[in-house]
This record gives sequence, C-alpha cells and structure tokens, in this order.
Amino acid sequence: MAKIRLTKSELKKQREALKMYGRYLPTLQLKKQQLQMEVNRVQNVLEKEKEEAERNIQKIFEWVDVFGEDVMITDIIRIKNIRTGEENISGIDIPVFTEMEFDIAKYDLILTPLWVDAGIEAAKETMTRDVKVQIHEKQLELLRQELRTTTQRVNLFEKVKIPEARRNIKKINIFLGDLQTAEVVTGKIAKEKIQKKEDLVSA
Repeated sequence: MAKIRLTKSELKKQREALKMYGRYLPTLQLKKQQLQMEVNRVQNVLEKEKEEAERNIQKIFEWVDVFGEDVMITDIIRIKNIRTGEENISGIDIPVFTEMEFDIAKYDLILTPLWVDAGIEAAKETMTRDVKVQIHEKQLELLRQELRTTTQRVNLFEKVKIPEARRNIKKINIFLGDLQTAEVVTGKIAKEKIQKKEDLVSA
C-alpha cells in the first residue's frame, strides 16, 4: 500500500474516494446479481436445447431403423443462412438467434420413402437447435466472463478500496487530532511563559 500524506487535503481526497466507492458499489452488486441470474437462465435454456436436439436425432434414427431404408437426409437438406442479432444484458452485448434458412434438394416424391418428409422437418429442427446451442454457449461464455470481471470489481471495492480508505481516514484524523492537541499544549506553555515574564517585569 502506498504511503499516504497525513494532511487535510489528503483527508479530503480519501473522504471523496470513500464516497465514490460507496456510490458505485451498489451498482456493481446489482450488475453482479443480474449477470448471475442471466447465467443461470442461459444455462437452463442451453441444457433444454441440448436435450431436444438429442431427442430429434434419436427420432430420425428410429425412422431409419424401422423402415430399413438407406436415405441420407444430409444429402437433401443443407443450411443456407443463419441470422443472428445482438441483445444488451447488463451492459454487455451478446449474440441472439434470429432465424435459419435451408436449401432443400429436389427428390423424387414417388421413389423416396414416405418418412423422408418428416425426416427433413426433424433435421431442420435438429440443425436449428444445434445452432441455438452454439449461440447459447457463446452467450454463456461472454456472460461468465463479464460476471468474473464484475465480481472482481465488487471484491476490490468491498475488501480492498473501502476498508483502505476508512483506515486512511482514521489514521489521518488521529494524526491531525494529535497535532491539534500538541499545538494547544504548546500554545498554553508559550502563554504561561509570556505571563511569567510579564509578572517578573511588573514586579
């Protein structure tokens, strides 16, 4: 810790710093709370998206197993475009899913198994959920990073800056108080000496 000057100007500086920390700390604490809630929310959404994506994949495999027909859905459907936007959460911009576009290859409606139409829809949903999972994972990464930074700032204010400013104020107050007392005592002694001299002269 840097050595502080035991002066009135330093006392004023430390009081202003303490006031500033006290003003910013509640805002940081609120931001930390909001970020934690958002991390929990995104984590829950991410887990549900993963579960749904897994269920859709199982559904496609079940159809393939039941009908025993070798049709590659991935040869028929491909992702054409992924659109995303941005949302501001507690001062941080995170990506959000908007929509997806697909290219569907032409296929023979007579020769292709009946389940392929439903399989294409399931594949669309699975691909969409996979992209949503990736976006939610990115959201989680950004939110956790911001939460760590905010938590560090809260801890810095709570455990370092505020206690340090209070100690400095107390230290300067004690020093200035002792200095004032010493000045009063010195003044009294000087006054007594002057009085004694005056008494001797008048005698």
